[in-house]
Amino acid sequence: MKAAYVTRLDQIEQLSLKEKEIRKPITENFVFRANEYYLNLIDWNDPNDPIRKIIIPNEGELVEYGRWDASDEETNYVVPGCQHKYTTTALLVVSEVCGGYCRFCFRKRLFVNDEKEAQINPEPGLEYIRKSPEINNVLLTGGDSLMLSTKKLKSIIEQLREIEHVKIIRLGSKLPVYNPMRIYEDEELLELIRTHSTPDKRIYVMAHVNHPKEITVEAKKGFDALNKAGAIVVNQTPILKGVNDNPDVLAELLNKLSWTGVNPYYFFINRPVAGNYDFVLPLEEVYKIVEEAKAKTSGLGKRVRLVMSHSSGKIEILVIENGKAILKYHQARNGNYGQVIVLDCPKEAAWFDDLPGNEKYWKEEQYV
Repeated sequence: MKAAYVTRLDQIEQLSLKEKEIRKPITENFVFRANEYYLNLIDWNDPNDPIRKIIIPNEGELVEYGRWDASDEETNYVVPGCQHKYTTTALLVVSEVCGGYCRFCFRKRLFVNDEKEAQINPEPGLEYIRKSPEINNVLLTGGDSLMLSTKKLKSIIEQLREIEHVKIIRLGSKLPVYNPMRIYEDEELLELIRTHSTPDKRIYVMAHVNHPKEITVEAKKGFDALNKAGAIVVNQTPILKGVNDNPDVLAELLNKLSWTGVNPYYFFINRPVAGNYDFVLPLEEVYKIVEEAKAKTSGLGKRVRLVMSHSSGKIEILVIENGKAILKYHQARNGNYGQVIVLDCPKEAAWFDDLPGNEKYWKEEQYV
């Protein structure tokens, strides 16, 4: 079964003419893309349906807010299409398209800018990785890595497997919930994973499940196929206002992921990206929601980490209480892994840069 793609709002019968007229200018800033399978998950009688909020343009996208590249990824490129921010990890940006365009996407610049970050030819990045023995894991991202044809994906994975120091290959993808049929109906893809996810060199699928409603019968079938093929599946999602900012919803997500064999990995603070205003939550509120959700789940669910993907690194939020934020560098651009930071946390603070005194921990470094 193929999921037919929908790229115009006027193709959605459930939207009123007025809604289409209001939202059309939004799509001129950030394009719309979905498919019939995913749109069918929406309860169109509920204006606050979480799937609707994830995929349908909202008026808040026109509010002046944030930057296109809020984490300064442009400073991470070492050759075209390849980022190397952390010592052991490289990113190959191999696709500039997704199964659908999340309205809160932190890389929406890939879909609106003329400058192309994704590379059809990954060879410059592969050559850089070959010459960098410190790199032991490579993330194929974009866009969505599983939007590549299986033939193209096979070519890249086979070349990475020829590099002895690359032990882990990660596939960043939301297709397990956007279009799970892409996975469980493609025996060639599953065989590719079986061949190259071995006991000492694994393939990880970095899934992007934002809400338990996305974990359908079809999605479970896709996850099961990946697990049986030997992939290790983990999940990461931002905490989003109006989508999953509820302890019961997050607890349900953590439980359902664990039950279906998907390891909860990261909860992200939503990055201050242009167009994301409607999804923003204060840090303290997010922290409290996450802690309450974790209290409702098993130890497997409690493994998830709450982090900010900041220019300077992945900053884990350990505690926010009594007006203070206790943070730790879970990954650091400058190598200061594990550095603990204690800063005042104003009620309205929604990002690391909003915390008074944050500059001394990173701004003296020039990322060039």
